[in-house]
Amino acid sequence: MKSIHVKARTLPEGWEKAVRRCWEEGARFRTQYDKPGDPESRDVACLIHVAEPFAEPRIHKAFPGGLEDLEAYRAEVLYGVHDHWIAPEEGKWEYTYHERLFRYKVPGRAEPIDQIEAVVRLLRETPHTRRAQAVTWQAWNDLGIADPACLQRMWFRIEEGEGGGRLNLVVHIRSNDAFKAAFMNMYAFTELQREVAREVGVEPGEYLHVADSFHIYGSYFDEFEGFLRLVAKRPDRYWTTDFARPMFEEGARRVLSEKDLPRQAKAAMEKRRDELTSTVGE
Repeated sequence: MKSIHVKARTLPEGWEKAVRRCWEEGARFRTQYDKPGDPESRDVACLIHVAEPFAEPRIHKAFPGGLEDLEAYRAEVLYGVHDHWIAPEEGKWEYTYHERLFRYKVPGRAEPIDQIEAVVRLLRETPHTRRAQAVTWQAWNDLGIADPACLQRMWFRIEEGEGGGRLNLVVHIRSNDAFKAAFMNMYAFTELQREVAREVGVEPGEYLHVADSFHIYGSYFDEFEGFLRLVAKRPDRYWTTDFARPMFEEGARRVLSEKDLPRQAKAAMEKRRDELTSTVGE
């Protein structure tokens, strides 16, 4: 087993450093998703410490997926726009992170728990608390399902300093696809960090991303080698949020065009679309 500790100032810098080190230093492991002939994955236990996760430029140009997809994923985590796709009995999604964070279901309890609301309350009442965390794992359920939750918990803590407090976030994730998923995870989780900080009334601070298994699957080594060639050639590897804003607007409109979008999620997305539109040119 190998481990890496990556320190970076910005989010895209931290992700790129971590994924490259996983490739260079990762141990070889088979996975439950391998097809015959696939190489063994590269795998490390990983800690990424981002000192200024909201500093620009904030987006890596080479993350797999489009900027519209990044906005849609943000909406899934923050607003639960696809919580209604959860239907394991029909062969659909087992869970979403939003459902586990905002509507955590406990056997024997009639109403789900809004863990993020509880985190905000704890931090308002006792800013120095170490108890402000939200979990996703359900031991009575996740040990026996085909697609158990990868994100395990989020731990929020206010750090006092000059100019007031800052809300730091530590994310613990069981299994993390370093190349295909990690950047989108980190981006959306820090967006949630920003929202919690706003609700508490402090500035967002640093971000730590802890992954037990931070891995690159053998099935897409060829694609990853293309990523390595790209980052080696391009000095301008990052986008600013302002640059991405028109694509984020398109992503918000794409989600809003879904015919089965629940009313509450639709209202949240309309607000988000209007915010994106109103900040153009600022």
